[in-house]
Amino acid sequence: MPVIHLLSQSTIDKIAAGEVVERPLSVVKELTENAIDAGADAITVEIKEGGISLIRVTDNGCGIEKDQVKKAFLRHATSKITSIDDLNFVKSLGFRGEALSSIAAVAQVEVITKTEADITGVRYAISGGAEEELEEIGAPKGTTFLVRNLFFNTPVRKKFLKQPQTEGSYVSDMMEHLALSHPEIAIKFVQNGQIKFHTSGNGNLKEVIYRIYGRDIERALIPFEFNAEHFKVSGFIGKPEINRSNRNFETYFVNGRYVKNDIITKAVEEGYRAYLMQHKFPFFVFHFMMEPDMIDVNVHPAKMEIRLIQGNTLYEQLSQSVQKCLKEIELIPDVV
Repeated sequence: MPVIHLLSQSTIDKIAAGEVVERPLSVVKELTENAIDAGADAITVEIKEGGISLIRVTDNGCGIEKDQVKKAFLRHATSKITSIDDLNFVKSLGFRGEALSSIAAVAQVEVITKTEADITGVRYAISGGAEEELEEIGAPKGTTFLVRNLFFNTPVRKKFLKQPQTEGSYVSDMMEHLALSHPEIAIKFVQNGQIKFHTSGNGNLKEVIYRIYGRDIERALIPFEFNAEHFKVSGFIGKPEINRSNRNFETYFVNGRYVKNDIITKAVEEGYRAYLMQHKFPFFVFHFMMEPDMIDVNVHPAKMEIRLIQGNTLYEQLSQSVQKCLKEIELIPDVV
């Protein structure tokens, strides 16, 4: 009969990391969400070799208290919730407390952080889940994470990564979504030493769309806003002339988080139905505001999918509103 063993903490952490850290994209997503939750209004992300060799995320948020830095790397250590009841009212982007522990288990991590009240900051290095160094250091307010050599101690996982260029494209897409979800935050993305984009953080969503998609898209945007009992939505829909051949340009955020939800996708497409040719899809960027108890975000560790409590109601109201918006635009004559 097989003998039952208790796994070591190192093994447990590496197994847990497999659910949270799939590729460099996962690391960037977790660290940038933490930066936003820390109240940052400026975030810089730099990657090299698709994020495999280096990921640097710098923010000007509140920083981490010196006596809390080590605790932040423990599994299920989080400042976002304290009990199961809090899951019904989660407003932060992250809440599981698995990210830092999982990242540190499979990479060489260094964090430099300082709060506004402290005179000096702290530098903490942890590699493969093992603490290496903790020291005081001069630093500006905020936090910088450096993640080097992802999966250096799990070579099998590293073999499943794609080419650096492909991994970098995944991170680039995520950074675009981040900029679109938070036009009030100045976001700078640097890839292999080149600045890919840099938003101003002035809160103008249309300007962010222009910086990412270009002038032709920006000129074909229609402002959209709709308020219902259980949700509010604002943003832009594209005129039928810029309909796309895939769903990659259907972008929406719920309470600041980029998500996927079949009900929202199908509702907007239903509103567009009279304006879509076969195998064509609309361009839109929507921001939804919903009460936290109207959605379930505790579906998957990546927090990409959500469930809607009153999905049928949202479907009907959203599809009708999109259809009405497009019909009203047709009534406006072109000015020569």
